[in-house]
Amino acid sequence: MGGVRWAFRCGSWTPTRSEWLLAARCVQREEKERIGQFMFAKDAKSAMAGRLLLRRLVCDRMGVPWADIRLERSPRGKPYLASPACSSPVSWSFNISHQGDYAVLAAEQGLQVGVDVMKTTMPGSSSVPEFFRIMTRQFTDYEWSVIRRAGSEWEQLTMFYRHWALKESFIKAIGTGLGFNLQRAEFHLLPEPIAEGKVCRGTTMHLDEEEEEVWTFEETVLGKDHHVAVALGPSHTVRSVPPPALTSPPPSFTFLSFSDLISMATPLFEEDSAYWENFQKKAEAPERQRLTPTV
Repeated sequence: MGGVRWAFRCGSWTPTRSEWLLAARCVQREEKERIGQFMFAKDAKSAMAGRLLLRRLVCDRMGVPWADIRLERSPRGKPYLASPACSSPVSWSFNISHQGDYAVLAAEQGLQVGVDVMKTTMPGSSSVPEFFRIMTRQFTDYEWSVIRRAGSEWEQLTMFYRHWALKESFIKAIGTGLGFNLQRAEFHLLPEPIAEGKVCRGTTMHLDEEEEEVWTFEETVLGKDHHVAVALGPSHTVRSVPPPALTSPPPSFTFLSFSDLISMATPLFEEDSAYWENFQKKAEAPERQRLTPTV
């Protein structure tokens, strides 16, 4: 069974009352409550899509009935299947990210997986040089040289967010969270830009100045200005053994509709009409960049 790459267009999803209330009934109660606390409808939609993507994966690919799925988070926030135990002889690793107009999921068997999506936008409250100055400590001198040689300010921002997505995908795969020094992981990219819909595996990573041959990075572009990075590494502690199952072409992202997300769903509790009223009251947020992991 191959890897899974799914994407959902949160930005263009305008849920009806029935859709939103059904979605709320199909996630765990504590997740429903957490999503309901978001200030902006945009963030609530993205978080809801992320939870539905996870549950669809566990039900579809791992064979766990929807009502039996119990997802938890590690101490550093990475989602995992707490119960029931999966019957597959090779364990699954999965991760989600949502930012801009998309929620994305990546999953593999026998590998550690991390995914991150970032939308290229101009800084809201500062110039590009000032934004880069604030972010100086997040990249190595080599990475900054690549970013600043990219061309126009927009092209430099595109390269910045491409590097950022790569770094986030790696720290999400290893589950270290915000305590990881991002300068430890230095990325070396192919010079050619990534065409929309194509998947590139040419990027390499140097960890603590040593090239990491057991890690693979997939990059793709969704909707022209959303860069997605998927980190794939060994799920074991023997670093000298290359990761398996990466000889085939990298999978592209498949776009799912809301009907796809809930096609295997079973409502877990009764309808809460106030949940829709709360959602309607949320003001739509202006586009804001989130430079922290979405696990």
